[in-house]
Parts: sequence; C-alpha cells; structure tokens
Amino acid sequence: MTAADILPGTDTDLLLLCDHASAWVPDDIAIPPHLLSLHVGVDIGAGPLTRALSARLDAPAILGTVSRLVIDLHRQSDHTGLVPAVSDGHAIPANVGADRADRIARFHAPYHRAIRDQVRRDRPRLIVAIHSFTPQLETGGGPRPWEAGILYGRDDRAARIAIDYLRAQGIPTGDQQPYSGRILNATLDRHAEGQGIPSLSVEVRNDLIADPAGVARWCAILADMIAAVRNGLALERASAQ
Repeated sequence: MTAADILPGTDTDLLLLCDHASAWVPDDIAIPPHLLSLHVGVDIGAGPLTRALSARLDAPAILGTVSRLVIDLHRQSDHTGLVPAVSDGHAIPANVGADRADRIARFHAPYHRAIRDQVRRDRPRLIVAIHSFTPQLETGGGPRPWEAGILYGRDDRAARIAIDYLRAQGIPTGDQQPYSGRILNATLDRHAEGQGIPSLSVEVRNDLIADPAGVARWCAILADMIAAVRNGLALERASAQ
C-alpha cells in the first residue's frame, strides 16, 4: 500500500487533496474494526467525492491511503493528536505508546512528500482540500446545522468567493465552521499558503455524501463552486496587473 493515491488530470492549474479518504489499517496495528466505518476512522464520503470531482474536472488529486486512527495526515508531525489515543470518546489502545517516528516515516512523510512534489512540478493556481464532518459529535455539542463549511488560514482569497457562492445557492454554509482553519489547516498551511497558492478546505456534512446520489449532487455543487472561485481569482489577478 502506497502512502498516497495519485489521480491524474490534465488541468494541472487545480489540485484536489483528500487527507482522510481511507479507512485502511495495516495488519500490524490493532485498531478496533467497528471504528473504521465511523467519522473517527475516515471522512465518510470525502474519498468518493474527491474522485468524482477529479474525473468531472479532469484535475489531479492526491488522496491519503491510511485511516486517521493510524496517523492523522492532516496534522503537523509534532501535533499531540497526530496518533490519537482517544478520538471522540473512543479509546485507541494500539496508539498508546506508539512509535510516532515509525508511523511518520511509513505514512505521514511520504504522503506529504507526494503533495510537495506535485505542487513543485505543476505549480497549481488553486488547491482545494475535501473533508467531511459528522452532524453531531458523540462527546458533546449540539447538532451542526451547516451543510458545508469553508475553512482557511490567513489567506482567505479563495474561501471568501466560495462562501459567497454557496450561500447564494441557498446552502447553509459555515465560515470557519464546524471548526476554524486557523487551528486545523495543516495540509494547506504547508503546501498551499506556505507556497503563496490560493486554497480552501471544503467540509461537507457526511450524511449528505454517504451514498452515490449524495456524492453526485455534491460533485456538481462543488464543481460549480470551484469554477466560481477560479473565475474570481482570475479577475482579481487581472485587476492587480
């Protein structure tokens, strides 16, 4: 199993990413199997949605190939939650005292190296990360009312266009919800914002993309949203010249 699943595409001005696409666990790490179909084990629907978008837009995509319960690819290598001992109230005994350096070398480092190499080669004009979120955490907090959330770091050029677009379509959209990209934006901070490339992270509520019909609907929505973002960024670049 390679650390990254790389999908080809001729439109290299766009790069799609999906950190939590997979529920795969290697045989030598004992993660409770019943957790792997839950949101703590995989971003439900995010992988199929990313694949559908890649095909529709003919854009390259890079997807993680290991469960976030083995190692969270969307965390910095020194983050306390990189190898979670507990996730939304579920204990992960195999991660207590785990060899973090080994997991980084096997999964985290090669995944991010694949993204780095792709970005260096193609120098995309926009990077979009696809995630999903659970309608309600098991450990507290009320129901999450949004259908989608747009997360971003300091660079909000792409995110502002995306938020305005989705809200104009009547889609309940969270601005830095259900959490803030200023706190959780590791992959884009490293590979997009760190390189001066506009980017955004899309979080879709996972019950909306849990089946093929939902994936198809949201693929169409996000394809149009990405087109709006790219057009808006192009206008901004033209006006700045």
